[in-house]
Amino acid sequence: MKPIVQISLDLTNIDEAVETAALALRAGVDWLEAGTPLILAEGLHGIKKLRGAFPGVPIVADIKTMDGGYLEAEMMAKAGATHVVVMARAHEETIKCVVKAGLDYGIKVMGDNLGCPDMIGAAKWLEDLGCDFIVHHIGYDERRGIAARGERMPSPLDQLREVVAAVNIPVQAVGGLSLEQAIRCPEYGAPLIVLGAPLTIDADAFKTADGDLESSLRLICEKIHAYGEIPVGK
Repeated sequence: MKPIVQISLDLTNIDEAVETAALALRAGVDWLEAGTPLILAEGLHGIKKLRGAFPGVPIVADIKTMDGGYLEAEMMAKAGATHVVVMARAHEETIKCVVKAGLDYGIKVMGDNLGCPDMIGAAKWLEDLGCDFIVHHIGYDERRGIAARGERMPSPLDQLREVVAAVNIPVQAVGGLSLEQAIRCPEYGAPLIVLGAPLTIDADAFKTADGDLESSLRLICEKIHAYGEIPVGK
C-alpha cells in the first residue's frame, strides 16, 4: 500500500486542533487523529467539529478502549470517526465488541499493543481477533520515566521489523520518534506514519509546536509519499 501520513492532534483545545489540522492537510497529511488529550478535553463534540470542518478526511479516534467496546466505537462512529483504537490489554471480549461495532458501522479498528510484555504476540492476537491495523506503541509515561532514570529510552523501532513480519495487516509505529525515525518507518515495512509529539506537538505543553510547521510538514510528507508502494503481509 502507499504510505499514509497521520497527524496526531494531541491538543486540548478544539479550535487549535482544527487550525493545526487545516495546516497539516494543506501540507499533504492524509489522516487526522483526534488524540487522547483532545478527546478527553472535547469529547464527541471534538470529533463532530473535526468531521464538520473536514468532510471526507479519515479521522482516527484514539480512545484507547479498555471496556465498553461496542458502545465507545459506536459513539465515535456516529460522531464521524472512521477509525477507533482498542488496547491489546483489554479483555478479548472487548476487542471482539469493537471489531463487531466496526463491521456494523463501517469503521476500521486499530489494535494498540502498548504495555504488553510480548508486543509481537499481542500484535498477532489483535490481528486474529479481527483488527484492521496494528499500532506498535511505546507509551509517553514509559518513555519519560525510563529516560528520567538515565536509562536508554525504548523506541517502537526496536521491534518494528518483527511486528511487521508477524502480521498481515498494516502497522504503524508510535512513541517518541524523531523526525528522522518517523520518515524511515516505511523502510521497516510500516506504511502508516504518525507525526505527533514531539515532532509537531510540544510534548510538555500539549500545544502546536513553534516554528514553520506547515513548511516542515510539507517536506516530511513529500519524502514519505516518495517511497511508493510498501508490501503488507507475507
